[in-house]
This record gives sequence, structure tokens and C-alpha cells, in this order.
Amino acid sequence: MKWKELVLVKDHPMKRVYIEKVVVNIGVGTGGERLEKAANLLRELTGAEPSLRRAKRSIKDFGIRKGEPIGVAVTLRRDKAVEFLMRALQAVGNRIKRSSFDERGNVCFGIKEHIMLPGVKYDPAVGIWGMDVCVRLAKPGLRVQLRRRRRSKVGKGQLVTREEAVEFFQKVLGVQVD
Repeated sequence: MKWKELVLVKDHPMKRVYIEKVVVNIGVGTGGERLEKAANLLRELTGAEPSLRRAKRSIKDFGIRKGEPIGVAVTLRRDKAVEFLMRALQAVGNRIKRSSFDERGNVCFGIKEHIMLPGVKYDPAVGIWGMDVCVRLAKPGLRVQLRRRRRSKVGKGQLVTREEAVEFFQKVLGVQVD
């Protein structure tokens, strides 16, 4: 399914809601071989190159130092984002809690084991990894607020609300929101 087809149609064309991006994150907690395995898994699942996520501060109890790589993440856009999101929603049974939606139209949910994704088989060399999937919904014109050059404010009507995000997931993606 094309990303341009997944749109919540409203009265005005600037009020349409669409998927801007999907971010997939695996928090490992340590560097080294486990981090490499997680990066290879994300590369295999998404087809995109993962980026390292570093610790923001030191936590002595966990043995984490500031600046140490502790996770990997991938940002997916357009068709790749839609394809992975459909697989991720199937992994959670097309059900999302209402508390997973925030006021700005972002949705985050977790997958406990990556082998729950359709088409993925268990590999003892990789192990089992959980991951977080975050979806950002947007409306046309929101880029004006986010771009670097000639940035400007946008009105509240241009921001995606929680109700619009829930409606998008229910009507367009066929997800049951509890």
C-alpha cells in the first residue's frame, strides 16, 4: 500500500492527516557484540541503516557512562514506514491502548519479541529482541514550523490532536483502540 493512500480525509485539503515517519528503537543497555546484533537485526527488518543512540547521562548502578552507545534506532519514511508499520501492528494484534497516544498525534507501542513480526523466524545467533515503534502523524504545512530556513509558527488547527490520531488509526489502518 502506498503512503499517499493512507490519509484521513477531511473537509479541507490542509486538514488531511498522514504518516510522517516511523521510528523503530531497540534499547540494548550496553555496547559491544549485543549492540551489533541489535543493529544487524534492525537493518534486516527495516532495510535501512540504523544509527547509534548514546547515553545522555551516567548511571552507576547499571554501569552506563555518558556518551556510551546503548541502543540503535531507524527512522523510516514513506512506503518503507507504512510497510513496517503494518507488520508491527499485526505483531500486536491490531490493538493499541488509548494511553499510547499523546496530545500531538504521536503514537508509541512496544513489541515484546521481534519474532512476533510476520515473516520473521527465530535465529539462535541473533536471539530475541524487543523494540519500540513510534509513529508521528502530521498535516500538510507542518513543515513550516520544523524547517531550518524561514521558520514560522503554525496555528493549532494545523497540529494533529489525540482524537484525530485515534480516528486515523481506527478508520484508515483498521486498528482497535482500547
